[in-house]
Amino acid sequence: MTLAVVTLAAGKGSRMKSDLPKVLHPLAGQPMLAHVLASASQLGQAQQHVVIGHGAEKVQQQITTFDVSWAMQTEQKGTGHAVAQAMPDVDPQATVLVLYGDVPLIRTETLQKLLDETHCDKGIGGLALLTVELDDPTGYGRIVRDGAGNIQEIVEHKDASAEQHKIHEVNTGILAVSAELLNEWLPKLSAENAQGEYYLTDIIAMAVDNGVAVRAIHPQDEYEVQGVNDRLQLAELERVFQRQQADELMRQGVSLADPARIDVRGSVKVGSDVRIDVGCVFEGDVELADGVEIGPYCVIKNSVLGAGTQVESHSLIDQAQVAADCTVGPFARLRPGSDLADGAKVGNFCEVKKSVIGKGSKVNHLTYIGDAEIGENANIGAGTITCNYDGVNKFKTEIGDNAFIGSNSSLVAPAKVGAGATVAAGSVITKEVADEELAVARGKQRNVSGWQRPVKK
Repeated sequence: MTLAVVTLAAGKGSRMKSDLPKVLHPLAGQPMLAHVLASASQLGQAQQHVVIGHGAEKVQQQITTFDVSWAMQTEQKGTGHAVAQAMPDVDPQATVLVLYGDVPLIRTETLQKLLDETHCDKGIGGLALLTVELDDPTGYGRIVRDGAGNIQEIVEHKDASAEQHKIHEVNTGILAVSAELLNEWLPKLSAENAQGEYYLTDIIAMAVDNGVAVRAIHPQDEYEVQGVNDRLQLAELERVFQRQQADELMRQGVSLADPARIDVRGSVKVGSDVRIDVGCVFEGDVELADGVEIGPYCVIKNSVLGAGTQVESHSLIDQAQVAADCTVGPFARLRPGSDLADGAKVGNFCEVKKSVIGKGSKVNHLTYIGDAEIGENANIGAGTITCNYDGVNKFKTEIGDNAFIGSNSSLVAPAKVGAGATVAAGSVITKEVADEELAVARGKQRNVSGWQRPVKK
């Protein structure tokens, strides 16, 4: 039997106080809806259906990495009405799993258990609910059972009696049932309730009346079924997610100065004996080889750091390749296309863009290197810049092995400085410097004797 996952994502989320559709608010750098779709996509041959409404175009523009069939809910008439919008595109022989785009931390394992519960009666399909026991069930639909413990119905909080308000087992909204039964029950839903909406939960009573088995399972952790209605709840789940990432890194042998102060917004592959200080952010796909050390408050995006490399505090590395035993920072910026060979150093307040820094070469202080290729064991003095842009086009600078560039020099590209050459401090280089040559390109110093400083009038 095929599986159809129907994710409800049509709500505005007015309590978020935002123009952004609620399901697009990011958790760990990805829209909440993307987290839900990622969990569901691991269920095998799942056909994903997403019901959208408010900000539908924005949702479709941002959710592009999943194969999704979109359904439109133009009027917000409740969860039952929302699921009904997707059903015309659902295989009538499928099992339907209903999820929510603002419940981002649901586990694939939990969903699989739920699906397994729909096939327990020798092929006779049942209805499986995900329920949870809450200390404070205010606002949630209550699970009403009979004296034998069998589920009879779900009563929404606003429609519940005083006695039913005492029930602590509540509905999460996540359920699994056959499309055949849904197609039979959804047209029978009524909006005669306190909200004036078509509740999906009303199908539970229909199942009982039809003799369909109704079972419930609980998630492993309560946070799996926590929905997001405002930014406070989103922040709570962000911390839950980040603590999970921190725990997994530590299980892999990473030393974290403080597991509560790290943000992983993608994937981090690590070797042995990696150390990460506080306040670091990792985005996209990051690889940290053996012995890498990351100082406090660094941001690493889509980059690879070789064994033994040290990144000192407040550095930003974005789409860069850093080989073994390099040193970066503090306060350094490696922009896309930066490529550091073994033992290279990019020091404090330096910026590198689309450049190769050769083995053992040093770019130590207050320097900009863009569109350049630097050989081995070169030394780039403080305040040096490669003038790679004329306002329209970019040009390349080449610096040979063992070259020495004096402080406060400007290399006007296209420029070439040969192997072993020296550029005197304060020079503006506009012509090629051959191997082993000294280039001096600055105004001649003139000392004026008897010069009087100006004085205030």
